[in-house]
Amino acid sequence: MTAFEFFFSFYGLLLGLSLAVIATGAARAFKHRRTVRIGWMTPLLAVFAALDIATFWDAAWANFRHLPYSYGLLVAGLVVALTYFIAAALIFPDADDDPTSLDDHFWNHRRAVLGLLILANLMAFAAMVWANTSRVFGMGVIWNYVITMGLYLVLIGAAALSRRRWLVVGALGLHIAIYLALAVLSAIMPPTLVDAQGQINTPDPVERSLS
Repeated sequence: MTAFEFFFSFYGLLLGLSLAVIATGAARAFKHRRTVRIGWMTPLLAVFAALDIATFWDAAWANFRHLPYSYGLLVAGLVVALTYFIAAALIFPDADDDPTSLDDHFWNHRRAVLGLLILANLMAFAAMVWANTSRVFGMGVIWNYVITMGLYLVLIGAAALSRRRWLVVGALGLHIAIYLALAVLSAIMPPTLVDAQGQINTPDPVERSLS
């Protein structure tokens, strides 16, 4: 087992538990669908959070596997993963909450969930910028993350702050569509920017010659 595999096994376990919490909440909501109105808002938030966690999981693999293991890296991963876990735990009501509508639960906890997701992404963004500063063509990757982080903050910030239902649905729905489009594109055209050693490659032979 490599140093990164040791780190990622711990990190991936926590992220996997976050997805399990979302799945458990969804199953419980479906089980009680006759007495608790499900609506659209909470399922939409659950789908977004699950895709957000999966996207970050993928980004961690691409950006951190070249780093040497350290206790600091383990703690940083712990903080981000626990932030995701707390956000996931708030998406669906607990069994003893006795809700009548998941839409009501959504409006009560929307800002907390989205705020935690934004916080997790900001911490991850800082870590990814740091991880790419010394890599070949790392600045190109950093600028890509700057653009995507800006878009994330605009859409999810609007969903967290706005009280207009159409804007919240539109912002979450648009970002879900972006995640799904990226998933389809990555399946059709697998990325080749990172090699087995975690070094960034470029398909441009001119750029290769500059390295």
